Amino acid sequence: MTALTLSTAGPATLRADVLVVGVAKGPKGPVVAAGAEAVDKAYDGKLAAVLDALGASGAEGETTKLPAPDGLKVPVVLAVGLGSLPDTDESYDEEALRRAAGAAARALHGTKKAAFALPLDDASAVTAVAEGALLGAYAFTAYQGGEKKAAGSKNGGPKQPLAEIALLGAKPRDKEHKAAAERATIVATEINIARDLVNTPPNDLTPEAFAAVAGATAKENGIKVQVLDEKALIKGGYGGIMGVGKGSENPPRLVKLSYTHAKAEKTLAFVGKGITYDSGGISLKPAGHNETMKCDMAGAAAVFASVVAAAKLGLQVNVTGWLALAENMPSGSATKPGDVLRMYSGKTVEVLNTDAEGRLVLGDALTKASEENPDAIVDVATLTGAMVMALGDRTFGIMANDDAFRTSIHEIAEEVGEASWPMPLPEDLRKSMDSPTADIANMGVRMGGGLVAGLFLQEFVGEGITWAHLDIAGPAFHEGAPYGYTPKGGTGSAVRTLVRLAERTATGDLG
Repeated sequence: MTALTLSTAGPATLRADVLVVGVAKGPKGPVVAAGAEAVDKAYDGKLAAVLDALGASGAEGETTKLPAPDGLKVPVVLAVGLGSLPDTDESYDEEALRRAAGAAARALHGTKKAAFALPLDDASAVTAVAEGALLGAYAFTAYQGGEKKAAGSKNGGPKQPLAEIALLGAKPRDKEHKAAAERATIVATEINIARDLVNTPPNDLTPEAFAAVAGATAKENGIKVQVLDEKALIKGGYGGIMGVGKGSENPPRLVKLSYTHAKAEKTLAFVGKGITYDSGGISLKPAGHNETMKCDMAGAAAVFASVVAAAKLGLQVNVTGWLALAENMPSGSATKPGDVLRMYSGKTVEVLNTDAEGRLVLGDALTKASEENPDAIVDVATLTGAMVMALGDRTFGIMANDDAFRTSIHEIAEEVGEASWPMPLPEDLRKSMDSPTADIANMGVRMGGGLVAGLFLQEFVGEGITWAHLDIAGPAFHEGAPYGYTPKGGTGSAVRTLVRLAERTATGDLG
């Protein structure tokens, strides 16, 4: 993990490999942002003009390297775009700071130390810049450069992430600034661990392996762990999880992670879909849709990371995480379209499509989580392609059985910089899942398929329990070019939202 420090040194005196400054998009060209005054002075007040001559505009995420002039102790200055210049007397938007810091950190892979002189008006800005830089510095290199690394070549393998970040303008002795940096480090660390899990090849991250990683990490952080293996799942009647996992040679697991605080008055349950690989089962996915299906456990990764973050932050709230882990494969023992499964709740489900498997494992986990009667349950899942069609690949959908709770989660997600949108649960779509054979079918009408999936999940939530469903199928795995602090591959979607929800619940500041 990249190291983060707060520094009282000035931009002109700190020794580093690169000095990062912000530049905004003004009406007549780039405008140097606050925090870079000393740097601009070193350029005789002409930094904006130099950047303009080099073609820089200050657009969001734009990076421009230039040699440092005399008067600075760094060899290189990196100007990063903050986007449009804010209105008079207004601070830069936190997400703009987060993305700019991320873009700068990405541009500095292979660098040992960088000093960031971006606008830091308050502790919230410290959080945003620290988070963005640490997330932007992420790289998944575990499977690259093996032969060259083994041979001891100094030039072999991929560039390593930026090793050290110094935030200039932050105050290490200020309690709020220090707390903001510590929180950002914890949250970013767990997000990056979730990214690692999503990016790990499915031959190495089986349900058993995922359970082992979660268990070991949880115990290190004082979190209680319970793992149900295939024998316990069969004995306990978890027909949904077993129905999905029985076609694979890698059997399923249900993992319970319990973080408790002695003074907690509220309990949250987070439930994550953990399909470590999804072939579609007998309803096999067509060519072109299998290659990224290692990401179908991103919901479970987000839940795991959020529980660990809550523990590290010492939040005054109880948080229980449920990881419903299975591998969905076709074989002679796999569930077939037309089979009927008896879920943990006792409800029977006619399986019309084995590629609608996430709702089956979640159904069992939601019922189990409901038995403990938490104050609220939130499930997170890469559940439907329909949600991607509706909201695109950067926004997750939010459904809930309580409008106020749905609104609160939406506001929290927007606050922490995660794009989301509240979605309905229309009762008229429920009828499309009626089955002549079982209590319910796992498929309904195609149009509004993401909402149909939400209605299915709602059937397994305990009566009177507040519940929300986050469909992160779009933003969980990024296949395009990196941008801001978002890398190619696993993103760690929903972790920031879940952590902030836990924080709000702990302080009683929810809705």
